[in-house]
Amino acid sequence: MAGIELRSAAFDDGAYIPRRCAKDGDDVSPALSWSGVPDGTTELLLLCEDPDAPSGTFVHWLVTGIDPTSEGVEAGQTPPGGQERPTGWGEPGWGGPRPPAGDKAHRYFFRIYALPGPVSLPGDATAGDVHAAVDQQALASGTLVGLYQR
Repeated sequence: MAGIELRSAAFDDGAYIPRRCAKDGDDVSPALSWSGVPDGTTELLLLCEDPDAPSGTFVHWLVTGIDPTSEGVEAGQTPPGGQERPTGWGEPGWGGPRPPAGDKAHRYFFRIYALPGPVSLPGDATAGDVHAAVDQQALASGTLVGLYQR
């Protein structure tokens, strides 16, 4: 599968996510930018997940229907054309990191997928639902990993 380069002005790959983006901070989604979206893409899907959550992989952000010609999203905004779906917090939009105090740093995987068509997901989609729906049909994807610890 081809690769999309996914970056953030707020943190580098493998580095700590700023407290401003955390649930116990200002809870502002980080700015993201991407490049390398292949021809034939009709929409992008953005997922942020924490596989280190005690109750299983936790969805922090899920956005479907993103304009494939877009090149990113500013901090605190919805990606162009995107529909924000409910997170593990039960509300649509960004829900920042808030791992249990004292846990080792959790990993937050930001993933962007280039899709050839709309994806069908349940209203309360889990990370597993997203992967089952997009992993086989994605034309390309990109990943950025941030860390957070309280």
